[in-house]
Amino acid sequence: MAWAMTKLVWSPLLVLLSLSMMSNASSGNGIGSPVVFSVDNYGARGDGKHDDTQALAKAWNAACSSSRPAVLLVPKGKSYLLKSLTLSGPCKSNVAFMVKGTLVAPQSRSDWSEDNRRHWIVLHGVSGLTVTGGGTIDGNGDIWWKNSCKIDKALPCTEAPTALTFHMCDNLTVENIRIVDSQQINLSVEDCSDVRLARLSITAPGTSPNTDGIHITRSKDVQVRDCLIKTGDDCMSIEDGTHNLRVSKVVCGPGHGISIGSLGDDNSRAEVSGIYIDTVQLYGTTNGARVKTYQGGSGYAKDIVFQNIIMDNVQNPIIIDQNYCDSAKPCKNQELAVEISNVVFKNIRGTTVSKDAIQLNCSNSVSCSDIVLENINLKMEGGEGETESTCQNARWRKSGNVSPLPCKNKN
Repeated sequence: MAWAMTKLVWSPLLVLLSLSMMSNASSGNGIGSPVVFSVDNYGARGDGKHDDTQALAKAWNAACSSSRPAVLLVPKGKSYLLKSLTLSGPCKSNVAFMVKGTLVAPQSRSDWSEDNRRHWIVLHGVSGLTVTGGGTIDGNGDIWWKNSCKIDKALPCTEAPTALTFHMCDNLTVENIRIVDSQQINLSVEDCSDVRLARLSITAPGTSPNTDGIHITRSKDVQVRDCLIKTGDDCMSIEDGTHNLRVSKVVCGPGHGISIGSLGDDNSRAEVSGIYIDTVQLYGTTNGARVKTYQGGSGYAKDIVFQNIIMDNVQNPIIIDQNYCDSAKPCKNQELAVEISNVVFKNIRGTTVSKDAIQLNCSNSVSCSDIVLENINLKMEGGEGETESTCQNARWRKSGNVSPLPCKNKN
């Protein structure tokens, strides 16, 4: 491995919080020290069997109402059963949600109401929130996967919960948390700004449907670093409204790789810009660095960099697809498309299991432009045969050594 996951470094905030808890800060002693609100003090059992949803909600309300910086504590060594829950701001002071134990979802789908199956834990409208602690968020997703139409074609397609959603939060930090077996998407950042995601471990079986690792939409100024993501769908899905995203030191696989899109579904407008993906390792993923858009959409995806990436046994290492179709029936041809421009693929090496190591499948009417291939070296897994690259309606240029050789169908 070219680099290792960064060790946890205690920030001054976490040191302060730790000292505060050891000195029984829940009593409010100490000038300026945070006040700790433990879920156990609000009736939580922590046995993984009794419903602790209301206890956590009460502890959150107390922490959010505190005039001094607050810690919402989920103690270590216990498992807290939670049903669908929204923790809302604004809060009077900054809150640190310290998950040291385990938050676990119910095993039965009947514990979700029919009109709200899209979310499990939601944090909404909070400024200055930190979520940390080294604990686990367990989605108990197996029952949802078994009942997915992607697993059993005879079943109707229904919604499943996202494990952890941040909505309309700013100055948000999420670090040193494990998310396992999410029902569907693991972590979603929606309508947020100034976000830092770091040292996250996100795991679900490679066969689990729609379990995107980190999903980002309508959010700006986001940093993601030092994360390990193993899922059944995109390790990262970067959607409409994402601007100024910086990703570094991410290990991905299994999964569907790192995807910008899909964009422009149902003839919608999408805008994505300033995406910088640097120092990533992909193992056994179905895609590597991907941009995908539907026909009929509008808007743009521009100023995108994928660089310093190692591919190991990846099926489609580099792919732009402006004709994406996620349907059992062929999608109809349409003239409009999301415009894709200024995309750089740089310093990418490794192995692929498909001959088409580079695929630039662009729109007949709105071609991809300013596509740069620089220092690319992709070989067939096991050294069997030569890799190829194909292009359709793509305006590209190469820099340095590029293998496979530049697209043979250049238009």
